[in-house]
Amino acid sequence: MSTNFYDKVANKFGKYHTKAKYTIEYPAGEPEKVFKKKLLELGGEQKVVLDAGCADGRFTLSMSLSFKKIVAIDMSEGMLKAARRLQDKKNIKNIVFEKQDAFRTSYKDKSFDLVYSRRGPTIFMEAFRLLKHGGYFIEIDIGEQDCKEIKKIFGRGQNFGEWDTQRKEIVMQKAGSAGFETVFLKNFFYNEYYSSYEDLDLFLQGVPIFEDYSTEKDKVHLQKYVDKYITEKGIKLERHRVVMVLQKP
Repeated sequence: MSTNFYDKVANKFGKYHTKAKYTIEYPAGEPEKVFKKKLLELGGEQKVVLDAGCADGRFTLSMSLSFKKIVAIDMSEGMLKAARRLQDKKNIKNIVFEKQDAFRTSYKDKSFDLVYSRRGPTIFMEAFRLLKHGGYFIEIDIGEQDCKEIKKIFGRGQNFGEWDTQRKEIVMQKAGSAGFETVFLKNFFYNEYYSSYEDLDLFLQGVPIFEDYSTEKDKVHLQKYVDKYITEKGIKLERHRVVMVLQKP
């Protein structure tokens, strides 16, 4: 995902969130809660942690009391500025926000007890290098079926056309090649229901499903999707996440 996209979102909204209104139904558990639970179970007040792809830092800052120190990295200057503003507001001292390429960080081998990525970059090789022996890499990732139908109507989008390449299989292969042992790996499918055309439009402006999304230029595509997927609950958007816990032997 390009740094320019996240800078644009930060400049427009001041953070990595919009005020789009929607509800969510989780038929088999909430992936964000599972990810957080795993993270806290393997964390601890004496542990030094790397957050790979921290965005606006909101989640990072919410974890401050659970670890000795968090080093949070991102490539977007706009997102890092938003994170530091929020950090100053909350007066949190044990988090350091730095601009780093998550795939090629400047940190020494075995610098961290735990590395996590919350819908950020999947850095198997770099995470393995940075972790101490027995350390964990925890991630919530975007699955191959995420927003499949809206991408089909738009004819483009994040990982467009890769529906048959299962993210779980890629994780197992690449994690194993990096040297990790798989502790936990699970798919989560769920639905979001947007209150109106305007709410879905606002949501799409703030996420990288379509990095080049335009309210004006994509009006026909979005209306076609809304007409097809409007329900009594709202405009349905199918989501897919993969939660993984990997351990360095």
